Amino acid sequence: MGWVAAAAGRVGVAAPTLLLASLVIFAVLHAVPGDPAVALAGADASPATLEALRHELGLDRPLVVQYLQWLGGALTGDLGRSYVIGGRIDTLLADGLRNTVVLGITALVIAVVIAAVLSFAAVASRAAWVRSAIAGFEVIGIAVPPFVTGVLLVEFFAVVWPLLPAGGTPPRGYTDDLGITLQYLLLPALCLAIPVASTLTRFFSEALRTEWARPYVLTARAAGVPAGRILVRGAARNALPAVVTVFGIQAGQLLGSAVLVEAIFAWPGLGQLLGQGIAARDYPVVQAVLLLAVTVFIVIALLTDAAYRLLDPTRRPV
Repeated sequence: MGWVAAAAGRVGVAAPTLLLASLVIFAVLHAVPGDPAVALAGADASPATLEALRHELGLDRPLVVQYLQWLGGALTGDLGRSYVIGGRIDTLLADGLRNTVVLGITALVIAVVIAAVLSFAAVASRAAWVRSAIAGFEVIGIAVPPFVTGVLLVEFFAVVWPLLPAGGTPPRGYTDDLGITLQYLLLPALCLAIPVASTLTRFFSEALRTEWARPYVLTARAAGVPAGRILVRGAARNALPAVVTVFGIQAGQLLGSAVLVEAIFAWPGLGQLLGQGIAARDYPVVQAVLLLAVTVFIVIALLTDAAYRLLDPTRRPV
């Protein structure tokens, strides 16, 4: 019963948060200068044409009515059609979400592997240069923006040494040839993964060092238990709860980084769709992408909290 009550409480907080986010998204976008009717019909369109287009799009209705209609459509899955880009918005979101999820999961896997290897090395290695190199990676990976990393990756691995494609998605889909898929995924996923890996490495290595100095580790080492076994089965397990929280935050913020990365690598995901919608003043598309991003972030936060409580027995509901 404790688990059910805790989960219900968090969902109860998430629902009004999502409702407030939808109101803010709608209000901010409609406060931006510019007229979608002009963007759609062109600057040379006559006033009568613009007025007819605003009526057709529903832009001449009160903002409260427009918001309630949009919110109702979002709740029922009917997001309407794009003003400028063209096509049904739910189809555009589904296509973009699929590509972004593939890219995001690949980036998170790479980030976790890099962070685990470097964190274990930072604690287990006695070589000063290894620890210094890892500390340098933490600083550089966080400090250098993804668009700089992306340009450098394209320059070195697609231009100077043409080993990987400079952008795009696998021409025959993700499952046709996994080798080709990996080639297209590697550069954008690595670009997304580096700042996440740097952040995870910093937190995970510090958590491991804290656990490494605890009495149970010292006792196990004095008893002759191999250091690797203590590190993996003891220290790492106890360090995971704090790292899971950081991982959840990084995963939730991935869409923000994906906007730039998808533009650099011509990756047709939600980030690229958001950029197109903003450039074209396509309000329904921008609203839908932002609302989906907030929803994903809230869901990830709920899952992160659940994972944290599962890994940390002291936080489990009774």
